[in-house]
Amino acid sequence: MLMMLGPLRFEVVPFNTGSYDHGHAAGFAEKPVLGARPPLEFVGAGPETWTIKARLFPETFGGLSELDMLYTLRASGAPHYMMRGDGAVMGWVVIRTVTERSSHLGAGGVGRVIDIDIEVARSAPPSATTFFARLARVFLPELT
Repeated sequence: MLMMLGPLRFEVVPFNTGSYDHGHAAGFAEKPVLGARPPLEFVGAGPETWTIKARLFPETFGGLSELDMLYTLRASGAPHYMMRGDGAVMGWVVIRTVTERSSHLGAGGVGRVIDIDIEVARSAPPSATTFFARLARVFLPELT
């Protein structure tokens, strides 16, 4: 496993990621003063984002069901746990955008190569009630 975003696993095949970008920011309030550069007051951490770049070869290896799962995760608006394949915890994130680029279209209009950019942002974890309710739907669907 290369990375995990909620229940979505990035592996070598079929849903692959070859790179990701990670950005951090800091927040500052600007205080205007006469005749000098305005001092900046640190007001806390700014946004922290990742852009995960994935590539699918659906005719050869599949992966369209994982792409559908990604769209469902984004549409939920819920925070998801993100972890790197070496076990490094990246924390709770929300999926902001998913951009899909298909090339070398097959006869059915599906790309033989599909490049995907997934932008996620750090968020607060879900409440315990929400988290366990979601787990129950996944592992005990007959009770929900």
